[in-house]
Amino acid sequence: MDIDSGLSNSNIKSGDEGPSMQVDSKGSLDEKEELTQAMGMLKMEQPAPGQVGSSVNFRKKPVIVIVVGMAGSGKTTFLHRLVCHTQASNIRGYVLNLDPAVMTLPFGANIDIRDTVKYKEVMKQFNLGPNGGILTSLNLFATKFDEVISVIERRADQLDYVLVDTPGQIEIFTWSASGAIITEAFASTFPTVVAYVVDTPRSSSPVTFMSNMLYACSILYKTRLPLVLTFNKTDVAQHQFALEVYFLSVIHYTLFTFLSN
Repeated sequence: MDIDSGLSNSNIKSGDEGPSMQVDSKGSLDEKEELTQAMGMLKMEQPAPGQVGSSVNFRKKPVIVIVVGMAGSGKTTFLHRLVCHTQASNIRGYVLNLDPAVMTLPFGANIDIRDTVKYKEVMKQFNLGPNGGILTSLNLFATKFDEVISVIERRADQLDYVLVDTPGQIEIFTWSASGAIITEAFASTFPTVVAYVVDTPRSSSPVTFMSNMLYACSILYKTRLPLVLTFNKTDVAQHQFALEVYFLSVIHYTLFTFLSN
């Protein structure tokens, strides 16, 4: 095939097809109106007179902190200290309790699953044991979790953090469908962080320590969210061994990578 002849016979004229490079004043005004409407949909607001910063500010959203950990690791006590810190530091916090089986809370929860789902009644109605009752209660609560997201969204401008306490049995939250629904609902709407609480005295054994690390890795890869390792109860046992293991792991990994290359 003759490429030159094919192009000459196509009879393509500039300006007959494709967008024109000339824009009249009416078209430019329409584009400005569309741009103004689009910026309004982004919920931007102009800064107050004399305010230092950029010309526009995006709407601020609170950070969700989901506290998980093994049974007895001290999740509720750790969350209590976080709540006390927010109150002492004038940090605007919001507390959400997702443990339907907890008897008492050392802090006040703004949203409590126990106000919606009765754990004992669920066990009687469905003839379930303790773990089955917690899982079913969490599943029932997850069906209406969009309402929880709406409540937090309405208060987003007034909050800095949302602290979430999870059930004592970690498997019920991290590996259940309801736990995945709740975590994904938070992560799709707000910046979300998972705080994995480690029982420091029990982790002094290498077997228990590696078990906690492997479980933390599984949560990290399952949720795909930033994960913070929180060594609790350091007033009972020091956490220096965890730092030593961490640095040794980094050194071994670096040497292995260097030798393999």
